[in-house]
Amino acid sequence: MWKMYHGPSSRVRHRKGPYWSVSLVVAASAVAALLVLGLSDGRSAQAQTTPAAVVVGAGDISSCNTTGDTATAKLLDSIAGTVVALGDNAYNEGTLAEYNNCYGPTWGRHITRTRPAAGNHEYRTGPYPPGASGYFDYFGTRAGEPSKGYYSYNRGAWHIVVLNSECLYWPDGSKDGPSGCSSQRQADMIEWLKANLATNPTACTLAYFHQPRFSSGSGGNALETQPIWDALYAANADVVLSGHDHIYERFARQTPNGTFNSARGIREFVVGTGGKDHGGIGTIKANSQVRNTTTFGVLKLTLNATSYSWKFVPVAGKTFTDSGTTSCH
Repeated sequence: MWKMYHGPSSRVRHRKGPYWSVSLVVAASAVAALLVLGLSDGRSAQAQTTPAAVVVGAGDISSCNTTGDTATAKLLDSIAGTVVALGDNAYNEGTLAEYNNCYGPTWGRHITRTRPAAGNHEYRTGPYPPGASGYFDYFGTRAGEPSKGYYSYNRGAWHIVVLNSECLYWPDGSKDGPSGCSSQRQADMIEWLKANLATNPTACTLAYFHQPRFSSGSGGNALETQPIWDALYAANADVVLSGHDHIYERFARQTPNGTFNSARGIREFVVGTGGKDHGGIGTIKANSQVRNTTTFGVLKLTLNATSYSWKFVPVAGKTFTDSGTTSCH
């Protein structure tokens, strides 16, 4: 490009004087600026003007024996956007009857805008794969293929990936239900994730799945999910949402090994506050910034073209909240 420009501009300068040379320099600089804006990192200039999108949700949600899910569902009634259910959505076994009778009257009224993830309680209805029959029967294609339980979609300028952490956790099915899967199926999901991220090079990426890589809750860190974090970190992902521990917790940006990294680190939110019950805090993990164990509520993320803002919205009668804004990598 520059060699083609240099030759003609030199000839014009000798024949027509400096006016045309300056004009060509300005034009070429404008083109170069557009290329830097639109192509240098895989984004298009159009992404800069894409309207903001909203995702809102929590995990550990419904039980016919509690009313917390009724209160959090009322929050969703007044918040537009995509609803994310972060797993353990219907207690205690994740059966279709529990989804219909417990989840359905509350969060279920927003099913047409819900993109769910599966938790360990979903897989109490059967081992992976396919397992979680009540979950997949209830959500249908919104939950991805039953033999996988992972999928992706886009909102605004963001790429969003939903993973099945139950395929990584307790692979021998020995703890808390037969949720694990074979080592080959684990590898298949991670390879799918890497390929999916490579073919969707957006400026901002969000992922969510049930088991948290980091948590100060009683369940602690789910080390089995580190392969997910490794792939997300390599692709410069920005945000991860998880549930499982029935608390709210926000972490600073960190690496898959838990090292603080403000430049490339992923920010994790644990949002197990959907309404089932409250959990406790165990050992406070490094980079944990905010914690709460007494408030049901939902996390609202506003996804802008090159940044995101978050706000924890408490149920009526509670005052705890948490909010902030961060640029994407």
